[in-house]
Amino acid sequence: MRRFRFAAVVRQAESGKAWAERARRLEATGFDALLVPDHLVGPRLAPFAAMTAAACATSRLRVGTLVVANDFRHPAVLAKESATLDLLSDGRLELGLGTGWMAADYAAAGLRLEPPGVRVARLAEAVTVLKGLWGEGPFSFTGAHYRIEALDQHPKPVQRPHPRLLLGGGGPRMLALAAREADVINLGMRVRADGTGPDGADAGRAAFLAKLALVRAAAGDRYDRLELGTSIQRLGTAKPVESWSAADPSGQGETPQVLLGTHRDLLDQLRHWRDEHDLSYFVLHHERDLDAFSPIVEELSGR
Repeated sequence: MRRFRFAAVVRQAESGKAWAERARRLEATGFDALLVPDHLVGPRLAPFAAMTAAACATSRLRVGTLVVANDFRHPAVLAKESATLDLLSDGRLELGLGTGWMAADYAAAGLRLEPPGVRVARLAEAVTVLKGLWGEGPFSFTGAHYRIEALDQHPKPVQRPHPRLLLGGGGPRMLALAAREADVINLGMRVRADGTGPDGADAGRAAFLAKLALVRAAAGDRYDRLELGTSIQRLGTAKPVESWSAADPSGQGETPQVLLGTHRDLLDQLRHWRDEHDLSYFVLHHERDLDAFSPIVEELSGR
């Protein structure tokens, strides 16, 4: 049986001391990982500096991203940054990677938001480059988007053959890529092609179950080695969506992204999704829910 793992997305703090205290609280509660988003707009720290500080403040807590936007960094740069952080954290990096999608990021920075198919194809090449550069010896690659010439980067990651790679998404191309390449898959709603937010037509239990079926079929004999999870966007009671958040859980009732009810209800729902549908890695999306979710983590983590 798959064991529960829990992570929390933490976006900002008013000082280095406050950030370290947040990381230590997660570790003491039993969370497995602190995850940092990657956006150019909104109240969010930059991921690599934030992950490094969290790793230095803790001894067991893994640090990761949900998720790095591939469009913002060349994969050779990302491979170097990731390997360095994995070394400095003694092998605690969990790299979440996505295409980049939020239109506001691209518009504010003057970047071109390519169609989804282009971004997914570029991400697939980036994953190949990352794994190649994390390997031993010089690596070369020629693709439609990247070209690498006998590059042998150092340091190499502590984790071998590479840090755990998380891919997140909801569209069929992203899920198929994740099934082939990821160690962890974070399932969510498909995003509109124009980057303005989740596609409401992709909401609900039936759509979520269809994603699980797609992953199982695409993964083949890799399936049992995959860790499946999702982000809990509404917990306990219905709350308004934060003004900075692009998440829209309004249509996600009866999915694991919306867990409502008493403490016992939440435990039962999490066990149902683990035991019946193989989801075991749950990410708390809102830090405001930390007090309510911490007892759940203390009871279920690692079980």
